[in-house]
Amino acid sequence: MVSAAPLASPATLAFVESPVQLLNVLEWAYADARRATGPEATAAGPEGTAPQDLTVVVLSPHDPMTRGQLRRMTELARDEGFAVRWEDARGGAGAPIKTIGGLRGPLRRAGRIVIGDPFSRYVQLLLTLTRAKDLVVVDDGTATMEFISQLAKGEPLVRWHRRGSKGPRDMVFAPVSATARRRLTPGTKRRVEVFSSMPVEPPAGVTITANDFAWTRARFGPPRLTGGTDLVGTSLVETGVVDLERYLEAVGSLARAHGATRYFAHRRESAEKLHRVSAEVGLEIVRPDLPLELIARRGPIGHTIVSFPSTVVHTLPLALVGTGVQVAVCDVDPAWLTRDASPRAQGFLSGVTGTARDVRRLGSGPQPESPPPKDAAPPRDAVPPRDAVPQRDAAPPTSPGPPAAPVAAS
Repeated sequence: MVSAAPLASPATLAFVESPVQLLNVLEWAYADARRATGPEATAAGPEGTAPQDLTVVVLSPHDPMTRGQLRRMTELARDEGFAVRWEDARGGAGAPIKTIGGLRGPLRRAGRIVIGDPFSRYVQLLLTLTRAKDLVVVDDGTATMEFISQLAKGEPLVRWHRRGSKGPRDMVFAPVSATARRRLTPGTKRRVEVFSSMPVEPPAGVTITANDFAWTRARFGPPRLTGGTDLVGTSLVETGVVDLERYLEAVGSLARAHGATRYFAHRRESAEKLHRVSAEVGLEIVRPDLPLELIARRGPIGHTIVSFPSTVVHTLPLALVGTGVQVAVCDVDPAWLTRDASPRAQGFLSGVTGTARDVRRLGSGPQPESPPPKDAAPPRDAVPPRDAVPQRDAAPPTSPGPPAAPVAAS
C-alpha cells in the first residue's frame, strides 16, 4: 500500500492517472534535473536526479490492471526520491469532492503543474483551481498528437476516438473544459511546455522538449534478446474503433508470418478477447506489471516487436536504441474499422504509423519475417532464468494465471 505523502507547499505538483503518464513524469524530472545540474549529476545515481520539491499525485482509476501497474510505478518514483500521494479519486460518490477538497490548497500554492492527460475531466477540473504560471504536459501516448493539433487550431479538447455528438454531461462540463483549455494556452504570464516523444509541431508560444527515454535507458538494461518475435496488443477493439473478428484474424496472420509466440496485453484489453487470442491463435498471453518500455528494456525480449499503430511504435525505438531490437508496425486496414468508429479514426491511425521513426512498415497485411540478427540470443526456452539476469529492481514480464476481469476502455 502506498501511503499518502504530505503536500506541504510543493513547488511542483504532477497529476497522473496511468502508468505511462507516471513513467513520463519520471523522464521529464530526469531531463529537468539534467537541464538544471548538467548530465554529470544525473549520471551519478538517483540522489542526483530528483528535484525534492516535486510531489506526484496519483488519481487512481478503477481498473485493477492499471492500478497494479501504477503501484509498481510509484515504487520506482519513491526509489528516485520523489514524494507520492495516492488518491482513491474514484472510490465512491464522495471521493471526487474529498480529493478535490484536499488538493485545493496545494494547487493554489504550486508554482508549476505537470499533467499527463489534458483530455481527462478530472484533470481539467483541477486545472481550473490552479494559479500556476508554469504548466507541463507529458505524454499520455499518441493522444498528445491530437492535443497539440486541437490546441493549435483552437478546437475543444476531444479524444480522437470519440464521435462528435455531445451528450448532457458534455454540455454541463463544457465551461470547465473551456477554462482548462485557456489554462493550457500560453500567454505573457503563462508558460506551457510539452514533453513528448511524439512527432509534434509546437503551436505558437508552446515549448516542445524531446523525451528520448534517457531515464529508462540509464536505469534498466540493455535487455537479453530471445531471438524470437513478440506481438504487442492494443485496446482499439475495446475503444470501439476496430472490429473484434478482424483484429483476431490480423493477430493470427501476423503470428504465423513472423513466428511469434508471445502477446503482450494492453492493460485495457478484455479477458474474453485475450482468451480468444490464446485459444484460437495459440499465443502466450503476457500481462506486464509495468509499461512496455520498461519491460522491453529489462528483457528478455524478442529481436522483433510487432505492433499495431500505437504509442509504442514511437517510444520503443527510443527506449531500445542500440540494443538490436527491431520494431515493426502493421497498419490498420479501413475494412477493420467498426461502424461506430470516429470519422477521424483512420486518418489518425495512419498518422501514428506514418510519423513513426526507425520502425519497419508492414502495411495492413503481414510479411515474411526477416532473419534474426547474428548476435541474437537462443530461442526463448534457452534464455537463462530470471535470477541469472541481474537487473536493478526488475523482473521479466509474467503471465499470472487467468486474465483479470474485463476492463472498459475510456
